[in-house]
Amino acid sequence: MKKKLNFGNIALKTLMSIMGVTVLSIGATFLRGGNVGLDPFTAINTGISNKLGLGLGVYQLAVNFVIFLLILWLDRKKIGIGTFVNMILVGFEIQFFTQVYEQLFPEKITFLVIVADTVIGLLLFTLGSSLYMGPKLGVAPYDAIAPIFSERLKSSYKITRIIQDVLFMVGALIMGGPVGFATIIVAFFTGPLITWWNEHVSDPLVAFIDHLTRPDTRNKVTVLLSAMGRRTYESVARTYEATEVMQARLGRYSNSDLKTQQKIARRNLANSKQTYENCLAQYKMIEEELNKRKNQ
Repeated sequence: MKKKLNFGNIALKTLMSIMGVTVLSIGATFLRGGNVGLDPFTAINTGISNKLGLGLGVYQLAVNFVIFLLILWLDRKKIGIGTFVNMILVGFEIQFFTQVYEQLFPEKITFLVIVADTVIGLLLFTLGSSLYMGPKLGVAPYDAIAPIFSERLKSSYKITRIIQDVLFMVGALIMGGPVGFATIIVAFFTGPLITWWNEHVSDPLVAFIDHLTRPDTRNKVTVLLSAMGRRTYESVARTYEATEVMQARLGRYSNSDLKTQQKIARRNLANSKQTYENCLAQYKMIEEELNKRKNQ
């Protein structure tokens, strides 16, 4: 039996991806404004587009299209709505937000501005990356390179991604792109930040969207709320949804994704244990009160 498309679910996740790309672009704008360096891919594109006299948006779209054709040939499963959202919007949004940034902050760059731009830029860049990749609607052509090659070469995704970012960073240096210490941080250390955002923002948001758009959610709410209370129901629903999603996607997870899911499962176990202990305490209090009244 063919599974029906849940258009509400897809629409909300697409909106989440668009929001993530926008947040990512704002983060890149802060890094650019502080002259602390951009991510390796945007840095090399900025350098080459400046040499060619093209806008970053136009040039990055052209490069993304070329890589897109490569991904389409190697592994089209990596392509989805999120792929097109990222490859079309990022370059143009960075151009737009850079103009806004220059109007809002026309002052000269100081040490405090550099620190602020670096911190804000990295936080927003990694949050945006987490949000746009979280719904699993496809990744940007650049972000699909490392997973494909790590799968084909049977190598670590982490190592493959670092090698990819370093090569692009070297290319950015050669082409005169905006490379700085933030570029190095992005190339080597954004993984833990993105993982943190996944656990605390993106994964719960995806679970909420899945729960919100389930056709039978309303009936289940009516039954379960009367039986166990809203908080317990929401916890069970999230766990059930997450288990369904994991079962469907387990074979497609990279080693890095599996480690992230393991951390989430460990955290959920701790939360479930605390919930059980709280419910047990409530049960004992009610039982003691009933026994007290019975003896009076």
